[in-house]
Amino acid sequence: MKYNFDQLIDRNGTGAGKWDFYRGGSHAGPINPIDAQLQNDGAVPLWVADMDFASPQPVIDALAARVQHGVFGYTLATDGYYDSVTGWFQKRFGWDVANDWITTTPGVVPALHFAVKTWCQPGDKVLVQQPVYYPFFRAITNGGCEILSSSLLENAGVYRMDFDDLEKKASDPKVKISLLCSPHNPVGRVWTAEELRRYGDICQRHGVIVIADEIHGDLIMPGNTFQPYAQLGEQFANHSIVCTAPSKTFNLAGMHLSNLVIANGDLKNAFDTYLFETGIAGGLNPLALVATETAYREGEDWLAQLLDYIHGNYRAVETFFADNLPQLRLTDLQGTYLAWIDFRALGLDQPSLEKMTQLDAKVLFDEGHIFGPEGFGFERINLACPRPLLDLALHRLKAQIDAL
Repeated sequence: MKYNFDQLIDRNGTGAGKWDFYRGGSHAGPINPIDAQLQNDGAVPLWVADMDFASPQPVIDALAARVQHGVFGYTLATDGYYDSVTGWFQKRFGWDVANDWITTTPGVVPALHFAVKTWCQPGDKVLVQQPVYYPFFRAITNGGCEILSSSLLENAGVYRMDFDDLEKKASDPKVKISLLCSPHNPVGRVWTAEELRRYGDICQRHGVIVIADEIHGDLIMPGNTFQPYAQLGEQFANHSIVCTAPSKTFNLAGMHLSNLVIANGDLKNAFDTYLFETGIAGGLNPLALVATETAYREGEDWLAQLLDYIHGNYRAVETFFADNLPQLRLTDLQGTYLAWIDFRALGLDQPSLEKMTQLDAKVLFDEGHIFGPEGFGFERINLACPRPLLDLALHRLKAQIDAL
């Protein structure tokens, strides 16, 4: 079927965090959002990474049928569920994953917390590559550990890994694990197989376990190819935990279900033991099970149309900036639906930049500095929204920048 991603769906009254309460900047608080007709002067929320699109129709239909069943007791993952997950990996990436490599958790972010607690002791260090997805920081510090960044190098809007610095940082004996963001959020890089091999070789040399957050692995822009980390070879699979979920791919974040691929039996036993000992293991939300299995079996057509639309939104921003706001630089988007924008040419300090976007333009981004100090002067914008909403946000931004 043909999906209409231009449709403006009213999310007010649904408890939608993105539309009810802003947490992305200095002016955090309850949101008075724009209405579904785009006629009031409410704020346009383009911050937290969930979509303003309805999920695939087969998922909606399957959930409705499951609700009509009427019984929502304790639910375990079925063979059919595991087959849908591993079948998706095979179909999309040619990646062979055994069903018994899968551990389910209530989301990738909780899984990062669990990983830190499983393999680190207070005082240990965890390696990241800033600017990076900010919940990484909380997962590390909540485990009593220290954040150690090998910051990405940026040149003309393109980011790459600093392998010399990575080698130096990984050699610290206090570094136990490394959190790999692949594709990278917020800078939108899709790492090549060669980059991932060099990264993995460094971590293996120094006994560092790789926790690969691949939640955006299905959201790849034209001309780019996603490489699952554990598919690089047995030695890479055996020293890693790969975190996946349908949440970003199919707009199912509220279902709170992720699938971790852990090929190494010793690593899987250690992680599963932590889940058991903390009372986290024990079953799935029955609706999340249905939504995930159906999305992986029947959601590919919807995803293809979504990727075309997201890429169109990116090109619309690119054209708008070129024609109207040449001061702003748009980072090349290879993956995710999150654009990384450089505002530094405006010459604004951070409070002035936040006032201009959040209070004057009433456009709510994720502030770049929350991803690490390397992000000062940047903003992250969520492109997974109807184009009329995006167009309104861009025109509001232009009006305020013109008035500076």
